[in-house]
Amino acid sequence: MNNATNSIFPEISEQKKSENFHIALLAAYAIALHGIEALIPTPIPWLRLGFANIITLTTLLLYGLKAGMTVTLIRIFVTSFFTGTFLGPAFVLSLGGGVSSTLVMWLAKVLSGRLFGPIGLSLFGALTHNIAQLFLAYLFFVRRIEAIVFISPIIILLGTITGAFNGVVTSLIIKKIKETKEAKKTEPVEL
Repeated sequence: MNNATNSIFPEISEQKKSENFHIALLAAYAIALHGIEALIPTPIPWLRLGFANIITLTTLLLYGLKAGMTVTLIRIFVTSFFTGTFLGPAFVLSLGGGVSSTLVMWLAKVLSGRLFGPIGLSLFGALTHNIAQLFLAYLFFVRRIEAIVFISPIIILLGTITGAFNGVVTSLIIKKIKETKEAKKTEPVEL
């Protein structure tokens, strides 16, 4: 029985198990931040500050595109189930904005090397998220270009502000993670 199980489910290294655990934990943080953010009043009812994107960018920087996209998709699907918006307009806008911004942040990171840090990447992500959502809102829901043109500057301005904030927070998180890893490396081993 054990040999049959092992052939179906190959052994997973401890490092991979640890990485999977961290990615699942990051997805849970993103969901929690999304829920907390929903409690914050905003001037426009459907406007979000995007704090969960802090976790997406952190995951992207630590684990790469696959993990970053996994966290994004888990957050979008789980929160849409909990809020009752699955397959509705909010879900479509969130999915389009989340997937496109995650891809663009990863592309900017890969293509630019070390040119852009977390703040620059977050600004790319915020701008992409906003443009994707405005495009999808026009394409599927609003169908009035003047409404999109009217709201675009407000959305992009707020997205730039929150994108910069999210980038700063991501920088602090990454810095703290690196400091913790360095401290663990220099700890003396007890015998």
